[in-house]
Amino acid sequence: MKAVDSALQLDVVAQSLSAHVVTAPPVSADDEGSLPAELRGWLVQLRLLQTVPFAYLVADSELLPQESIRWFYLDRRWTDALVMGALSVGTVNSDDRTLLAARYEAIRDELDREERQVRRPQGADRLSGDGGPVSGFLLRSRVVAGWPAMHVRAFSVDPDEADDARYDDDDPRRIRLLRLERLAPAVLLCLFDGIPEVVHLEEPRQGVQFGFDSTKSGNGVKATLRPRDEATFEYLPGDPLDVPFRNTGSGVVNIKALEKKLPHPAVGQDNALDSAEYALQLVRFPYRQVWGDDKSFAVSSVFKPTVSYQVLKAYIDLDVQP
Repeated sequence: MKAVDSALQLDVVAQSLSAHVVTAPPVSADDEGSLPAELRGWLVQLRLLQTVPFAYLVADSELLPQESIRWFYLDRRWTDALVMGALSVGTVNSDDRTLLAARYEAIRDELDREERQVRRPQGADRLSGDGGPVSGFLLRSRVVAGWPAMHVRAFSVDPDEADDARYDDDDPRRIRLLRLERLAPAVLLCLFDGIPEVVHLEEPRQGVQFGFDSTKSGNGVKATLRPRDEATFEYLPGDPLDVPFRNTGSGVVNIKALEKKLPHPAVGQDNALDSAEYALQLVRFPYRQVWGDDKSFAVSSVFKPTVSYQVLKAYIDLDVQP
């Protein structure tokens, strides 16, 4: 049987897959490679779990319960098998499969490089270097539905800025996002180009936010407010103020009663606040949840063993329970 040229073989694979290609990321003239551009773009999407059924990612709903987050590494062997299976659609006989197996290492290396170009800013230079480890998380929470534009930032080191710090996209400590997508109203999937040390999830900063610190109190809610100094925006010393509600358990704040409880930030007197000063007291920074290992303390300071290792080993050797 006559051998098929490798370039022709790839064209045949591309034609066979064309009916299955739904969408592919735009490919510019500088994105050259041995694979056809459309096929390469679709395979990169497949690498990032696009069009992969959710049941293949989470086999059972108990693995991702409500208000939970699951961190993971992407197994390259699994995605390689996924790509190989997609390419095998274009094979007909044993010669085709042998040729595809011989060419797959070069195809894999090309997809590794192309994978890093996903979410590249328009007009930016192509990123160099081969693809490395890919990590990510699945988040199932009401915050995903409540804040669909929630910010996700990953860092290679733990930033030591204050909680209200802002981080530019070109910050060298940041790890690029390969994919950030809501799979359902309350489920968020995120993939990182590397393994982050710290991840920030933050409410959007598009608008001014007002609010209080609230906690559950019986069947109702208890809210507190810490007054600020209007000149420095720092919190004033003293205990937080209890926020009054119109009716117990109603959740509706009594704005007039709260205004009377707030001292004037500038002079510390109880005269009435104007609207700007009132807004200053109620403004809140976006809430930020930080994920990562806190290396600022020693393990021995929070973990106090009560049974020595020697005692445990003795029980293990005797195969009995302490």
